[in-house]
Amino acid sequence: MGFCVCAGALCACSFGAAPSALMVMPENRVFAGGLPVATIMDDIPIKNIQPFGMCSSPANPQVAAATAAALGVLTPVPCLPVVTAPWQPGAAAVAAAGRPVLNVDSRAFCMWGGVIQITAPGSGNVLVP
Repeated sequence: MGFCVCAGALCACSFGAAPSALMVMPENRVFAGGLPVATIMDDIPIKNIQPFGMCSSPANPQVAAATAAALGVLTPVPCLPVVTAPWQPGAAAVAAAGRPVLNVDSRAFCMWGGVIQITAPGSGNVLVP
């Protein structure tokens, strides 16, 4: 069992330089501790998943170009997450608006190779399987 993820949860990317807050809109109309509950479909860059400061993934074309311009010295660029699929795995036994809710074990994946994970769920008192 893990904690339910709500609006304001903190996320981190394996290639990002800083954490960011998960933005969850109240459109699902399900709340935990007064905060909107996140689902696996809260994966839209900028709307839900905010940038993580600077990106250092060599798979990111902008990082590759900046690194080449710096004669091979890895040069991070501003992050713009490109999430390729919904969060996985989600809590299959608990749904909001017909979609599995997120728990602290859920992960999202950036096109540039970054693994995005929840570092603080935003609601420390609601458990989901």
